[in-house]
Amino acid sequence: MRKYFLITTLLCTAAFASCGGGDDDKTPAGSISVACQPETISAQAGGGVFSISVSTTGKEWGAYTNADWIKVDAQNTTSQQGSMTVTVAANPTTEIRSAGVTIMSGGARKTIPVTQAAAAQSAYYAPEGYSLVWHDEFDEGTELNAADWTHEVQGAGWVNNELQTYVNHKSPEGRAVTEIRNGVLRINCFKENGKVYSGRVYAKVKQGWKYGYVEASIKLPKGKGTWPAFWMMPVNFRSWPADGEIDIMEEVGYHPDYVSSSLHANAHVHSNGTQVTHEMLCQGAEGEFHTYAILWTAQNITTYVDGKVQLSYDNRGKGRDDWPYDDPFYVILNLAWGGSWGGAQGVDENALPVTMEVDYVRVFQK
Repeated sequence: MRKYFLITTLLCTAAFASCGGGDDDKTPAGSISVACQPETISAQAGGGVFSISVSTTGKEWGAYTNADWIKVDAQNTTSQQGSMTVTVAANPTTEIRSAGVTIMSGGARKTIPVTQAAAAQSAYYAPEGYSLVWHDEFDEGTELNAADWTHEVQGAGWVNNELQTYVNHKSPEGRAVTEIRNGVLRINCFKENGKVYSGRVYAKVKQGWKYGYVEASIKLPKGKGTWPAFWMMPVNFRSWPADGEIDIMEEVGYHPDYVSSSLHANAHVHSNGTQVTHEMLCQGAEGEFHTYAILWTAQNITTYVDGKVQLSYDNRGKGRDDWPYDDPFYVILNLAWGGSWGGAQGVDENALPVTMEVDYVRVFQK
């Protein structure tokens, strides 16, 4: 739709008076001249604000644009000398775009071409239509940013009969359970004074994200007893499994390089054998970086390993018991030791210490 801006309305004091904007000047078009400075606008991808001076030999003038990414604010439109401010929004696309701002005075028209540079090609992969909303590349400092990450603090046996104790940053002897080194987050699991310590961290635990594409690059540890995971839990958690759980990637050391994804809800949960799950071989998952991701919408959840589909589950319209995945969830990274799955075939304490490495975590949304 053509958008007109500030076409000044004149007072109508007699039946023959002209009322309206620039078109109401009945002077023949050929006898009216319109000039502006500058005559073209060239905007960077980030957008900008541009001032244009306008002069006309007509009685009044106005301006409009057909582009929804351009805003025009005209001043002094009832005189022959005026100005306008043209605001160009940021270009979110990777293509150059162009449009125009048209000045009208009586029957005369003058168009100012507007061109805008393309946004730089994203360095990150994401599905079409998705933009990066949060990420951590672990490129700064030696510890996790407390504004983004929260450590869990729990003793052994807290969940799944796991053997590790989760601590905040460091063990009692000062050994780091999480650290950033050479652009990589390291989650360390080790034995100290007869106890096993490890790290479990939450990204944006009070905020989370509702729907999106979430991806991490992870190198898994080796050793019977390890149970690394990249998963999500609901921000407004009340009870499990009613509120849902999304496991993007899990692996246990006694079954090396076989990674799995699972969904948990009242209608599908591992305790009664109804869970939604899938496992696949990812050669080199232990000892090499691989990408693990989820594309989560209101209609479907699909997880990926190095871009290959791991698990896909549709919202079947059966209500919250089957689909509790319409609330914000936050990201979890942890390295468990032993437990109901990780220790199902025992643990090898000679494997300790072990480390799960994370190169980045990225969240994209539409």
